[in-house]
This record gives sequence, structure tokens and C-alpha cells, in this order.
Amino acid sequence: MNQTHIQRISNELNLQTRQVAAAAALLAEGGTVPFISRYRKEATGSLDEVAITAIRDRLEQLDELDKRRDAILKSLDERQLLTDDLKAKIDHAETLAVLEDIYLPFRPKRRTRATIAKEKGLEPLADLLWTQDPAVNPAAQAAHFVNAEKGVADPQEALAGARDIIAERVNEDADARAQMRDLFAEKGLIKSKLIAGKEQEGAKFKDYFDWSEPIATAPSHRVLAMRRGENEKVLTLRIEPPEEDALPLLEKRFVKNPSPAGQQVRLAVHDAYKRLLSLSMETEIRLDSKRRSDEAAIAVFAQNLRELLLAPPLGQKRVMGIDPGFRTGCKVVCLDAQGKLLHDDVVFPTGSAHQTELAGHTLLALAQRFDIQAVAIGNGTASRETENFVRSLGLPPAIAVVMVSESGASVYSASETARDEFPDHDVTVRGAVSIARRLVDPLAELVKIDPKSIGVGQYQHDVDQTALRKSLDDTVVSCVNSVGVEVNTASKQLLTYVSGLGPTLAENIVAYRNEHGPFPSRRALLDVPRLGPKAFEQAAGFLRVRDAQNPLDASAVHPESYSVVDAMAADLGCRVADLIRDEQIRRKIDVHRYVTDTVGLPTLTDILAELAKPGRDPRQQFEAFQFAEGVEKLQDVQPGMKLPGIVTNVTAFGAFVDIGVHQDGLVHISQLADRFVKDPNDVVKVQQRVLVTVLEVDLERKRIALSLKSDPDAAPARNEKTRDEKPRQRRDQPRPAQPKPQAGGWFSDALAKARQTDKRR
Repeated sequence: MNQTHIQRISNELNLQTRQVAAAAALLAEGGTVPFISRYRKEATGSLDEVAITAIRDRLEQLDELDKRRDAILKSLDERQLLTDDLKAKIDHAETLAVLEDIYLPFRPKRRTRATIAKEKGLEPLADLLWTQDPAVNPAAQAAHFVNAEKGVADPQEALAGARDIIAERVNEDADARAQMRDLFAEKGLIKSKLIAGKEQEGAKFKDYFDWSEPIATAPSHRVLAMRRGENEKVLTLRIEPPEEDALPLLEKRFVKNPSPAGQQVRLAVHDAYKRLLSLSMETEIRLDSKRRSDEAAIAVFAQNLRELLLAPPLGQKRVMGIDPGFRTGCKVVCLDAQGKLLHDDVVFPTGSAHQTELAGHTLLALAQRFDIQAVAIGNGTASRETENFVRSLGLPPAIAVVMVSESGASVYSASETARDEFPDHDVTVRGAVSIARRLVDPLAELVKIDPKSIGVGQYQHDVDQTALRKSLDDTVVSCVNSVGVEVNTASKQLLTYVSGLGPTLAENIVAYRNEHGPFPSRRALLDVPRLGPKAFEQAAGFLRVRDAQNPLDASAVHPESYSVVDAMAADLGCRVADLIRDEQIRRKIDVHRYVTDTVGLPTLTDILAELAKPGRDPRQQFEAFQFAEGVEKLQDVQPGMKLPGIVTNVTAFGAFVDIGVHQDGLVHISQLADRFVKDPNDVVKVQQRVLVTVLEVDLERKRIALSLKSDPDAAPARNEKTRDEKPRQRRDQPRPAQPKPQAGGWFSDALAKARQTDKRR
């Protein structure tokens, strides 16, 4: 373990050295972030997932820095360029930029203007000018270097070559580069301009046709938008400070006096900045601003994904899933309480009178036949029409009718995962199943879909894809392990994200379960091929075995702590089940009696909390939601309306809200609250229910402006002018066809009502 790194991270993150060292050691041993944060609190001083993840990522960064440092030292040593002074500088370089600056003069390079000048024998002239001796006559000295054979035709050509050599020295000066780097970071302006003739093609970038702002404060979404415009060859993009700020700094550093030789150095300095240094610094600041913008965008994506994954589940209910559509009808599936597909069908509630009547009969019959407890309707094309139709059928009040986001359902339906689950059904059936399961357990279903396809990102295709994948995987892992997984019903996709497992062990668990039946206990997992003690240690606490002989197997109490709970029960003369059932007995527990070298108060506190609510789900209670009646399409929306909605995406510039018209509206950051809002995530979250006021409706561009302010007409708070993003559109999906019904009880009453409705039509 590198103690220097430990100390550095400790200082950077404001953590105790022992905490960082403990986390680093556990990570090095193969510990996962969820496991360390949940079950090794005594070792880390109760560090949470955020802190442990930061330690892990910083260790990786410093390791990469060390690898580059070693590569540079090896290269210099092999070329016999390594001195003690140079090695000391390299060893003490704390960032990659500083390290590369030190290495730059020694880096093997292609032929440059400076190397060509050196080949012509002009380096002594450059050295002479570099001294800036007032007695030196540059023209006279340059005459000595005129050599037709070497390509130096006259003194002016000799001086130009000498200046090329000096310019390269200026460019490679580590201190000068550090100074310019700070200047570009502090005073650099990002400027975008339209490429001539691209007005129409690049209309979506019109806000940036002539735009300039400090790069230090430019929001991530604007930086990414401008970069996208550049990539699509609509915009040109530059990042640079005012030249009048840069050149005086360099002159002060390198120009000693106004002598003729000093003037030659001054010319070389100007050339170095314009031709070499500014371009190099611009590249660096571009990369740095891109990295920062990526980090901000990825953080937004990860936060949105977390809220979506942890959306309240309906729980194990018998559900009818409906994927709506006009032309091809609505695909209908019925699932049992475990999410197993029992039946699929197609109805046409928006077709002819005969088709509509038949659709009503079919849905009522299926609801009765499969004892349906809830109806999940995808929120795509024809969703509101389908919802109104279902609500008109007279289903029992106990059957909840819920609109469900279908973002990514088409991706799942065409995936290998879906084909494995439903090899004998087409994509339309799979999509409807996904919609139904999302209502029952959003987390269990959404883990089967690439997070980028779920529709909660911001410029997700423009950011570093490796960093994005890592962050989103971390988010999914965190969510899955915070909720816990029932090992006897979980899919291999869900098990994959359990601490210590991964795809291979997840597949082995499912295969073993299919062959031998449900796991009777956590310990039985050790019989799974390739699931050894280490994997068991990491995973066991996050896996649940309901109805196991040991009630702790259904809780988050780790098997390594079972002996502690057994001791508590023995001391009180009761069973473990009694500790779980009876709060009065639990109150008699003196946790301090059970403190040992390895089990401290943090773990004991967690154990007591778990005994009170074993296997508790941290997600909120499910509440049904309904959009405003009579507002079903864009044309129905009028300024001034107050409408219920669900937040579908949060970005740096505001939040998108679904109000039930197939087109999300935008609540701009300036309209999120009566106060100034810096970060929209401070005000709203994905899946949050809100009441919005309609500000404006643009039918032609299909845009809706919304507000969460108590007084939308009030002057905006001290908020920056942020560019709006285009509302996202929904998709329609082909679906097949055919229906059929039945009868009995409430079904007969509902059927009669449906017939009366048909007659009135």
C-alpha cells in the first residue's frame, strides 16, 4: 500500500488517514463498495458509499499516474537522459499535466521547425540571442551562420531559424506552461461561431451561432452542446484568454530588456504563444472542460437513474400490462404475482364500434379470469385514450389503473435478455411484459435495460462512455444492494449486480436453483459451483431467503453476525424469532455487552434496526397517480392551466415533466421555485409528483413551458440565462391482434355497463 497516496487522499477528501488506509486495504482484498460501507463500519469509521467510491476512484487515478511516471523514468534512463535533479522533479510531480510538462523537452518528437533549425547549425545563434546581451548585434551575428549548403540563404533566414529554436524553448518551459495553464483556466473564453452556410442545417444550435462566455463558469450542458455543434460541423469552437493578458506574462518571464537581441526573443515569444503554446493550452483546457462537463452530466444521469431505480414498487400483485397503440391495437399481457406470463392478447379500444366493444369484453374477462389486482398502461402513443377506455369499463375500485413509463421497453423487447426469457413470444409481448413488471418492481425490471436507454440522461452520447458506464454501474449496484435481492425469485440480471457476484455466479445461481429447487438457506449458496467463501462473504448480507428456517436469512444481518444475535436471544431466554416479533424483548438488549474487537456499536446498531424490520425495503410506499381528465393531447393544453405531472428527467437547466399528453413539458431552472435555484436536483427528483402551471404551448415545435412557482409571472430570481432543451418525443410500436372474454360477479355488472356505453356511442 502506497502510504504517500493514502496521506494525499486523506488530505484531499478531509478524511482520517486510518479511514483511508482501512478502505484501501479492504478494496485491495476484493471488497466491494456496498459490502465495505455496510459491513465493515468498524474498520473504516463508518465511511459511506460516496466516500469509499471516492477513495477507490482516486486510488485508481494515482495508480495510473504512477504507471506513467514509471514509463517516463524508464524512457529517460534508456536514453541516458535521467539525472538526479530530473528524477527528483518527476518523483514529486503531483498531476499528469505537471509530469508531462517536465517530460516535454525530452519527449521523442517528430521533426519540427526548431529541430530543422538545429540541423542547419543555428542553435549557437539561438543561444547567443537568448542571453539578450545589449552588446550583441543580431544581424551581424546571423551573417556568420549563412550557409547555402545547409539552406540558410541570408541573415534574416538565420534569425528566423534561431527564433524557432527559442520559441520551442518557451513552449517547453514547465513554469511558463503552468502559468499559461492557470491563465487559460481563469480567464479563458469559450467562443462558438456559425460556419457559413450552415444556418438551416444547424438551426438547433442557433443559440450558439455567436456565443462567448468564461470557460471557468460555463455550465456543462452548454459546453457539451457547443462541442456537439462543432462535431456536427455546424460551429467553430475556440477556447482562449484575451491575447493582451497572455503575451505580457510571457514577455515578463522571458524578455530581459529592449535590446536588439531582446527584441528577437520578444518576437520568438509571440510566435511561441500563437503557434505552439496557445494551441497546446487550448487542447488541455478543452480536455479539462470536457472532463468537468462530463462529470457534471454523468452525475445528473446517475442521480436521475437512482431515483428511477428506487421508485416505489407496487409489490407482488397480479398485473395486466397494456402496451397501447392505434393502428396495430393494444398488446395485453396478464402476469401472476411472481411476474410470470400467463396470457397475451391484442385489443382495439380505439378501433371500430365492434372492435371497441370486443376490447371491453376481452379486458373485463381477462381481469376476472386472472384475478387481476392492477393494470399497468405504457405512456406512449394512445396511452391516454387507452387509460380512459380502461377506466370506463367499471373495474372494481380495488384494481389500480396506473400509467407506467415505457422508456427503454422497446430496447428490452429486442434484447438477448428478453429473447432468453420469452423465446416463443415476439417483441410486442415482451414490451408489454416489461411495462407490467415495471409497476410491480421497477428496480428488478430496469436492471435488464442499458441505463442509457431509459431516458433520464443529459448528453449521454457526448460524454466519456467508459466513465458513464462505470458511474451508472456503480449506481445500479448501490441501488440493488440497498434494497436487497430475494435469491429464489431474482433474475440473473438482478443477481449480477449483487455485491461479490457478477454475471457468471449469477447465472450459476439461477441454474442451480432451476435444477435443485429454491435455496432453503443462505448457507446453501455455498453449494453453487464457483461460489466460494469470499464471494459468499461479499454477497450473503444482500441476499434474502424468505421462509428459511433461520429468520435472519430474510434480513440484512450478515451470517457472520448470527452468533451475536443468537447470544442476545440466549441471554434473554428467547428465540431469535421472538426478538424479531416482540419490541418489548428487544428493548431489554444492552448492546454494549456484545461489543468485541471485531463487532462494534455501528454493527450492533444496524443489527437492532434489522431485527425491528427484517429485510425492510428502503423504497417509499407506492401511491397511484392519475393525470388530469380531459387533457390528453397537446391541443388540450392551455396557458394558465394547473396540471398534475410526474418528473421524467432532471437536467442542469431544469426538469422535464410528463403531464399526460405524449410530450414532456420543460420547467426551466428559473421556474423551479420562488427562490434562486442553482441545482435542479435540490428541488425535484425523477418520478416526483408535482403540480405545474402551464406558461406557454408551442404547437408547431411541440414544446410546453411549465412552472412550479407559486407566481409564475413574478420576475426571475438571480438566475443565469440557460438554454432550453427540446422536449423528448415518445414512440409508437407495432403490435399484433385478436381478443376474447368470459363472465361472473362484478364482471357481469361491468360488462353491462360497457354495453350501455357502446350503445350511447
